[in-house]
Parts: sequence; C-alpha cells; structure tokens
Amino acid sequence: MKITSILLIIALAASLLPAQSYSPSWESLDSRPTPQWFIDAKFGIFIHWGVYAVPSWGPKDHYAENYAHHLYTVKRDVEVNFHNRVYGADFSYRDFGPMFKAELFDAQQWADVFKRSGAQYVVITSKHTDSYALWPAPDTKSWNSVEIGPKRNILQELVNKVRGEGLRIGFYYCLLEWYHPYSTLYKENVNRYVETRMLPQLKDLVSSFQPDILWGDGEWDFPDSTWHTPEFLCWLFNESPVRETIAINDRWGQDSRHKHGGYYTPEYGAGFADDTHPWEENRAMGHSYGYNRNETLDSYRSTRELIHMLADIVSRGGNLLLDIGPKADGRIPVIMEERLMQIGQWLQVNGEAIYGTKPWKDNCQWSAGEKPKMDIGKDYMGHYEISEITGEPRDGKAVVEVFFTVKANNIFATTPRWPGKKLQMTVPKPVAVTLLGSDKDIPFTYNKDRLVLDLSGFKIGDLPCQYAWCFKIKL
Repeated sequence: MKITSILLIIALAASLLPAQSYSPSWESLDSRPTPQWFIDAKFGIFIHWGVYAVPSWGPKDHYAENYAHHLYTVKRDVEVNFHNRVYGADFSYRDFGPMFKAELFDAQQWADVFKRSGAQYVVITSKHTDSYALWPAPDTKSWNSVEIGPKRNILQELVNKVRGEGLRIGFYYCLLEWYHPYSTLYKENVNRYVETRMLPQLKDLVSSFQPDILWGDGEWDFPDSTWHTPEFLCWLFNESPVRETIAINDRWGQDSRHKHGGYYTPEYGAGFADDTHPWEENRAMGHSYGYNRNETLDSYRSTRELIHMLADIVSRGGNLLLDIGPKADGRIPVIMEERLMQIGQWLQVNGEAIYGTKPWKDNCQWSAGEKPKMDIGKDYMGHYEISEITGEPRDGKAVVEVFFTVKANNIFATTPRWPGKKLQMTVPKPVAVTLLGSDKDIPFTYNKDRLVLDLSGFKIGDLPCQYAWCFKIKL
C-alpha cells in the first residue's frame, strides 16, 4: 500500500473520532501544577491603578481603591462627608474619569524601576471593583483608559516595556462590579453579566496580551458555578495561547480560596508554614493598595521590615507580591520607588539566597524565650508583626536569629541582625562558609552538629549591604 493511501486512512479514522473534550471539574483543574518559573521567582510587584487614583483617599486603615463602593454602596459617613466637602454632593464618581489623565505615565520608567527592584514579575489591575478597564475591553460601555481619561492602552504599553526588561507580567481582574457608571447589569442579572461581559473580557485579556499570571479577585459574591470559572479555566489550560505557561491564583469562586485554582493568596497575613502548596503573600507598603493621600510616613513599612518579610516568607516556601499605588498622573510615589530601589540593592547582593530556593527542614532558628504570635494559614488580616519576630530579644520573648533556604548543595542562612563576633547554627558540617557580597574567608568550628562562625574579622565597613546578611554554607 502506498504511503499516501495510509495517511489518508489515518486522517479519515481521526476524523471519525469524537472531538477532544476537557473536564471543567476542580479535580481535573487542580491537578495542573503551578509553573516552576513562578515558584522560583519569589518576589513580584502588585500595581493598583485606575480612576480611584484621582480621589486617592480613605481612612488610614481602609483600601482607597474601593472609594466608589464606600461612597455609593456602603455609604459610609467618612467617605461621603469627605467627598461632599471636597468635590460636592453633585459630583459623581464617573466625573473622576476624565481627570485620570496619566499625563506623566512613562511605561519605560516604571519598567526600569521594577527591574532595579529585583522583582521577577509584575501584576497590574486590569479592572477593579469600579469596573474601569486599563485596556479597550469588550462591553466596558466606554469606561476604559482608551476612551476616557488617558486615551491610551495602558496595559499594552506596560506589557511591552516590562517584557522588554526581561520580566514577566500578569493581570489582576475583579470578577464582580460594585460600581459601573453606565451599567447596572451586574446587579440586575449576574448570569447575563458573566456571559456577555466578564467571560468575554477575560478571554480578550488573555488573547490580546498572553499574560504570565491571571490573578482573580472579587469572587466572594457567588459560587464558581455562577462565575463559570471552571469552564473558563478549562479553556485557559487547554486552548488558550498561554495554556502551558500561565500561573493562576485561588480566587475563582465563593469557596475556592485555599482550596481550588492555583497558588494560594493570603492577604496581610503571615502566609503558610511550608511549600506543601504554592502560595504568595500580597500586601501594600502602607495599608491601602491604591494610592491614599491620607496615609503618612508612619503608615509605611520600612525597608528593613519589607526585606525581613521577604526573607521570612521565602524561608517558608512563599512568594511576596508587594504593592505600589501610582498617582493619577502616572508617577510612582517617591517613597514607594525608594523602598523598591533599596530592596533591589539588597537583592543584588543576596538574591542567590532568595531566587530559586526551597525551604530547609527548619525554616528558621529562634533564640530562647516565648515565640511571638503569628496567624499562620489565615486568609485575611492575620496577626503578623515582623518587628516582633526579627527585632532585638527582650522581656523573655524569642526572636528569629536566622532564616534558612536551600539550593543545590548550599544552605543559605539569613540573619536579620548582624550577629556580632560569632554566629552559632545547628546545620550539617560544611565544606566552606562565605558571606554573600564579600570575598572574606569565614573561619568556623564544628562540634556535635553545631556550627560556629568566627565573624570577628568583619568591621562595619566590610559589610556588603544593610538590613539583613546572608551566609552561604556549602555542604
């Protein structure tokens, strides 16, 4: 039989087979692993930016990006009184749209900052609770950055520049619509909203920009069956142009957090104890994700605290997604840019102890005393005061002396305080020990599983960085 005849028979047989079908069940979807690139990245930047950056106001312990929700749905006195006093009772939230001009937005400058921060990926809000989209999304009713405000495709500009710096980029997308100036569809007919607006927008977002991450949120109003997110994720993992590479989080239905989807996303908490399941702690430098003019210097975490959070979270197998809230004109607030630059300077020296590492059998070493409270595993606003964990020991309270990570045949020991003349650790016997960023040999002794480093040869001018120091223990 000729080869061409055989091929024709094979083609005919294939055409008679039933079309391939994919299961939208959570059991099937959850079997897809989070891509390794995400697990290795460890540090990302969150960006909350939209029309809410114009009023950019809220109480110091609230999220300013939900301004419209607080104004119209919750009708909380503090926001209503502020709005009426500053803008007038007849001034609508939609009137902020043309004021969101982004006239100083420079995508390349942002990308430069992100690159220098040491972050490996960026996640920007494509659409938040006020429904305003940063790209010409389907069925936005003109409520997007191309038609109102900047008159620019913000996402496209940022995608081009961020990827030009070798970083990955993804999108936050809010499933619900607490406010839309030109539509009440979500409130009146959520099923039609999902079918005609939400799902087409999500598919357009993926098809247009081929993101590395899709970060769902606002899922709590309805179960995943209402959102049809299992069916959407089935398309995402099997048919979309990013089916092999995209990472997703766990916010896709009323009962999906920490259960279904992708990596877990605790918010303003202590994260999880280990890397049994991929996870990412997300938080802002202050309290609000969107820029809040009402926050003061005391509202912001110091660089030391942020670096200690990064070291702690990575030692337990997590990622840190640290948020910035740009101003309405497109500038990153200087204090936020400074924090990112300082984190980047630290990572330039110590990135080897962070990127691509895994938790060691003990994620840290405590001093003697009572350990501080940490709400490990809590989804939202769990107690996690990093200064209690990494500060100076006092009043019989224990503090972390060393955070551990491991990669290849090396254990990395990160100390949140300079140890002084010696550092003791219970680790396997090493071949050599070095301080990242220094070419000095570190003498050591080893006895009964106890490693003692002699650091007396280091003077303050010898230290290669600030805030925390990483020792490389070669086994």
